[in-house]
Amino acid sequence: MEKQHRTQMEQARAGVITSQMEQVASAEGCPPEYIRQEIAAGRVVITHNLRRNSAPVGIGRGLRTKVNANIGTSKDMLDVELELKKLHVALAAGADAIMDLSTGGDLRAIRRQVLEASTMPVGTVPIYQAVVDTVTKGKSIAQLDPEEIFDVIEEQAQDGVDFITVHCGVTQRVLERLKQDKRVLPLVSRGGTFLAEWMILNKRENPLYEQFERLVKIAKKYDVVLSLGDGLRPGAGVDATDRPQIQELITLGELTEIAWRQGVAVMIEGPGHVPLNQIEANVLLEKKLCKSAPFYVLGPLVTDSAPGYDHIVAAIGGAVAAAAGADFLCYVTPAEHLRLPTLEDVRLGVMATRIAAQAADVSLELPLAKKRDHEMSLARKTLNWQQQISLSLDPENTRELCADKLDSAGEVCSMCGEFCAIKKVKEFLG
Repeated sequence: MEKQHRTQMEQARAGVITSQMEQVASAEGCPPEYIRQEIAAGRVVITHNLRRNSAPVGIGRGLRTKVNANIGTSKDMLDVELELKKLHVALAAGADAIMDLSTGGDLRAIRRQVLEASTMPVGTVPIYQAVVDTVTKGKSIAQLDPEEIFDVIEEQAQDGVDFITVHCGVTQRVLERLKQDKRVLPLVSRGGTFLAEWMILNKRENPLYEQFERLVKIAKKYDVVLSLGDGLRPGAGVDATDRPQIQELITLGELTEIAWRQGVAVMIEGPGHVPLNQIEANVLLEKKLCKSAPFYVLGPLVTDSAPGYDHIVAAIGGAVAAAAGADFLCYVTPAEHLRLPTLEDVRLGVMATRIAAQAADVSLELPLAKKRDHEMSLARKTLNWQQQISLSLDPENTRELCADKLDSAGEVCSMCGEFCAIKKVKEFLG
């Protein structure tokens, strides 16, 4: 009989501080006991599959805001090597996690290559593989067997996936609400759309909702974090914070408590396209309805009118969301809404999102974030270019921009020249 391991949540509730908790505490600069208490309460999760040796990453209250980068093939862009290069670019730029969203090619082989290549946690959306497998067999989405969904979830967990997005809140009740409340863009979540199509054509309930305890059992077996997906996330600012979105969120809050009772960790996924003035309310609603479970948001994107610059749009929203309490930011690249991202798009997406995370962490007065900003200020005061480079979120870019100063320590920058305020103040104030 296979030995039943205790999850991080179960061990935390039993008063045990695991090696993963200790590693997270060390990385965050906080006491291990704090991590244990927050995991026990469900307010922090550690993304770390029992079958994998990736770095454990803590996500949740009081911890540094984390950044995820999406990669993945499509049927029209099937270049596995390119996606693996994107993975390495994302990690080099400071991403805390990778999601493999592949829908083209041998999905099993691709996922296993991603898991092998990534030193950080890896997430997936299992419904993608279940649908692709069905369509590859010449069947329609309506013919997808729910058993295959659970088989795929088990397979991916066994492979070592650390967290999975599962759209359990797309229920028949939510779809009825969606029909009543006319949206500009009814559904933009690919996983949510797959399930909605299956449910409507088969006139049946979402199997991930109907058999949620079965899903929890699989997650518990491998200590996989359930990232409860936002199938009803708004894809247009005008649709934000409407009744279908909130109806789904209420359902996710109820499912969270079911998972917690079994010792399974949960994150909640959130919007999406949200006007700036609604972001704080969205975070507050998630924290209230889902008992402060970690909140994982895409963006949010605060305007729909800047294609080609959506990494900036998302960074603006991400900073506001994280300052309000969101815990995990999914990057958006300049290519969002337009095409698959290039290597440079990936780098820019990660950097923009990391800047948003740092800005939020400073506003939340997290010690490590404040320390970094303070030390950067001191380095600028002394015109210490090497120190500014080392403290930069993107040292390589900073080094390139100030290359002419590296051999002349103490000289002013070319913007102000002899009128450098820092140099002049030092002369007359000492």
